[in-house]
Amino acid sequence: MGLLKGLNQYLTADLLHLLRSAGHGDKIAVVDCNFPAVEVATKTTTGKLVQLAGVDDVQAIDAICSVLPLDFFVEKPVAYMVPDEGIALPELGTQVHTKVLEAIRVHTPDYGEMEAIPRTSFYDVSRTCFGVVQTMERRPYGCFIITKGVVGPDGKDFKPDTGKRRRTE
Repeated sequence: MGLLKGLNQYLTADLLHLLRSAGHGDKIAVVDCNFPAVEVATKTTTGKLVQLAGVDDVQAIDAICSVLPLDFFVEKPVAYMVPDEGIALPELGTQVHTKVLEAIRVHTPDYGEMEAIPRTSFYDVSRTCFGVVQTMERRPYGCFIITKGVVGPDGKDFKPDTGKRRRTE
């Protein structure tokens, strides 16, 4: 297996194919090693599971966000798993969520907050995704859903114009 110039080493051929095949609004689940990825992947649009051996969530999402535009047509294009009601989020869960948000902001500095989805609901939402990427992340609740956006004419994440309309005369 060879490397390509300018691409993150964790972007395998299978991962690049999954990301490239997804369209605007499609969701990619990036999940930890304890997630039932095989079962969930069978329910997704493509039925595809990409496994990244030796890669944690931060490394995987850093690599993914280096090439995948985020969907700025939705309020929160990235979601993460949290415990169901009545269960506390362990410190390591908070840590992985914080580190992933930092990795996203490397590629999209003005990115806001992620959406929290309770564990049981997260399983349901992940089954509606385009595909699943499973990492070797061992920190609890290290599961995320990324909504693919649009690459603009400048090669960056396209963001809708939410300002005032320009008048043409």
